[in-house]
Amino acid sequence: MPTYDNPSSVAKDSVLSNDLEQEAATSSYYESIRGHTQSDTRDMVRMGKVQELRRNYRPLSALAFTVIIQGTWEVLLTATTQGLIDGGPAGLIWSFVWTFIGFTFVVASLAEMSSMAPTAGGQYHWVSEFSPPSVQKPFSFFIGWMSTLSWQAGTASGPYIVGTLIRSSVMVIYPDYHAYDFHGTLMVIAVTILVWVLTVWGSSLLPVLQNLMLVVHVLGFLVIVIVLWVLSPRASAKVTFTQFTNNGNWNSMGLALMVGQISAIYACISTDAAAHMSEETKDAGKTVPRAMLGAYFVNGALGIVFLISYMFMIVDLTAALDDDSGFPHIYVFKQAVSNGGVVVLNAIPTVLIFAGTLSFNLSTSRQTWAFARDEGLPFSRLLGKIHKNLHVPVNAISLTCIITILLALINLGSSSAFNAIISLNVVSLMITYMFSIGAVLYRRIYHPELLPRCRWSLGRYGVFINTVGFLYASHAFFWSFWPNYNSNEIHDFNWAVVVFAGVAVASLVDYVVRGRKVYKGPVVLVQGWRNS
Repeated sequence: MPTYDNPSSVAKDSVLSNDLEQEAATSSYYESIRGHTQSDTRDMVRMGKVQELRRNYRPLSALAFTVIIQGTWEVLLTATTQGLIDGGPAGLIWSFVWTFIGFTFVVASLAEMSSMAPTAGGQYHWVSEFSPPSVQKPFSFFIGWMSTLSWQAGTASGPYIVGTLIRSSVMVIYPDYHAYDFHGTLMVIAVTILVWVLTVWGSSLLPVLQNLMLVVHVLGFLVIVIVLWVLSPRASAKVTFTQFTNNGNWNSMGLALMVGQISAIYACISTDAAAHMSEETKDAGKTVPRAMLGAYFVNGALGIVFLISYMFMIVDLTAALDDDSGFPHIYVFKQAVSNGGVVVLNAIPTVLIFAGTLSFNLSTSRQTWAFARDEGLPFSRLLGKIHKNLHVPVNAISLTCIITILLALINLGSSSAFNAIISLNVVSLMITYMFSIGAVLYRRIYHPELLPRCRWSLGRYGVFINTVGFLYASHAFFWSFWPNYNSNEIHDFNWAVVVFAGVAVASLVDYVVRGRKVYKGPVVLVQGWRNS
């Protein structure tokens, strides 16, 4: 059962817990941080954390935040090239169906853990609290690094899409414009700087903005679907649902479908972003899991309708993939409306993905800040600070934006590099899902009495749901390493495996050199976690 590294930490943490209990009992504490509830205070006291952030998010804004950051129909419109290459329209539709079903078990498992321990740390905290005692510290440290990697890569993908969408609109208006690779990179840098300004100085206004974007999310979906069904030429139902393609030159159609499902997986991830905003959400133990599942099913419903509609409109797959803009949906828009109409329609996902980029930066910086707060990263004292006046982790936000710009310099507008970033986001996120779900499954089977009480529970179905969620996350992890094409060409290689391995090695080195000395894992602060 759980043990501390040394007896002195028990006494230290006991004193900290007592101090927190006394602080929570005073009315001045309840008034010091706007928007929290007694349940929030109890959760923070149990986890041994001090409330440093303002709880600006309510149920609607938490739902809007999660819906926008996942942005399923926007992703299916703008980031499905790999699925179209490996599987085609029919492959994308059916892979989305099985992916959505599989991820339902993953999201449900994560939602329960977000209710058990509503902290910005998310997966690395859950691994620390629920894993077998002998591996809690190293596993938690490794997952903290992987979670940081996944969210940093995901944050980089948003500005890339926004920048290249803007560039594609320019190409539609000015056909003679030559799109150099560095133009896209400069767009990414400009978008990232704007995101930095808004997330640092406009954080208190972002919940309202996200509520507004939720309306745009639904209305934009309706506008594009209606325009396409009314004005665009369409393929037959037989072609749309049964014509599979293997343009990646894989050995079989089944293998091509497995490789192409990365597009569907990318459209279904990121609902755990709500968990990383737990310390800024009112009544987080109930609001966060509801936001995660609510957003997942709302986006799933919109996503399947949108995807089927979009796939019907791809009457020439080769022409769509070869469009000068680099986006198949621009080809589809051109078949339905004039060039001016294409720009107007393209502005809808551009605005929404920019809003999602803001949300991504919020979630990523909070996860990075939380891990630094627990001494998990180099320069933790610097990255774990909260600005006294702005009440946001300015240093973590700045680091996130710097990493995004560095990744932009690497990709230089390359679609292969962008697919590698997507794969890196997915593969590192999947391993955090595997470890955290595996940890709570272990605890549920062997020591269910030690699971903390929560306000949103899987109940008697927990073992089954956790098991299926773990198996599906493992499935997605394996296939996320594969490239678009079965090719020996260097430009077709999926570099995500190199970066993933490099960060894994870096985390091991950091653990041996620094982490094992200073990192205890958040579990040592959790009340009620004692030898037994």
